[in-house]
Amino acid sequence: MTNSTLTMDAGVARLTLNRPDVHNAFDDQLIAELNAHLDKLQPLIKSGEVRVVVLGSEGNSFSAGADLNWMKRMVDYDVDDNLADSRKLATLMHSLDTLPCPTLCRVQGAAFGGAVGLATCCDIVIASDKARFCLSEVKIGLSPAVISPYVQRALGARQMRRYALSAEVIDASTALSLGLAHQVVEHSALDSAVDAMLETLLAGSPQAQQATKTLLQTVSQSPDSDATREQTCQVIAKLRVSEEGQEGLAGFFEKRRPAWAETPLSGNAKERRS
Repeated sequence: MTNSTLTMDAGVARLTLNRPDVHNAFDDQLIAELNAHLDKLQPLIKSGEVRVVVLGSEGNSFSAGADLNWMKRMVDYDVDDNLADSRKLATLMHSLDTLPCPTLCRVQGAAFGGAVGLATCCDIVIASDKARFCLSEVKIGLSPAVISPYVQRALGARQMRRYALSAEVIDASTALSLGLAHQVVEHSALDSAVDAMLETLLAGSPQAQQATKTLLQTVSQSPDSDATREQTCQVIAKLRVSEEGQEGLAGFFEKRRPAWAETPLSGNAKERRS
């Protein structure tokens, strides 16, 4: 059995952690698989075959963080071994964070350690009211180092100091107030909420979503510069004259759905909601 799966249907790719027996804990094999899946998705997103990616997991926990057996092996690693290991995790976080299409994270239970990083690398997080988040690393003498840029961006520097240093467990309602989650729903309504958001995302122009996501990365790093202002002008000018931009404007004025929004979610997704 693989540690993760990648399925695609009706423009939606579902990347799923599949180690429920160990609460979907990270190890080097899972990290390698996730990196391979993200590499596979890149050309499919650019070609338009994949429009949205959903990150989720099997079982009761989203992910418990680092796998205990993996951590036992790491005890004997030297600095170079640890650097190599950490760089693979850093590649995973960066690849997920910069994936060109919208990404949606489904959190049904505990998300500890590196799993918080995975969630904050996604554009939208929908969590069950049973979800729990924790930057637990300092309790075992470590640091949330690799995931810290992404988690701090979500929490803000002040809240990051508290939760990275205290390793407190964050319940779902607190996660919502902190910005770790965008939406919290009853556990039984989680899949319905995910599918509703998918329909919302699929109503947007794929080209415009990709351009917007790339632009926002620049804006967040350098919000007030001549280069950023020029890039914002370039983006909107090019989108206005593009095929999708023209189709979107035509659909708006003709009071019809644009071509990219004509394909609904597949029957499988509808069945989960019924």
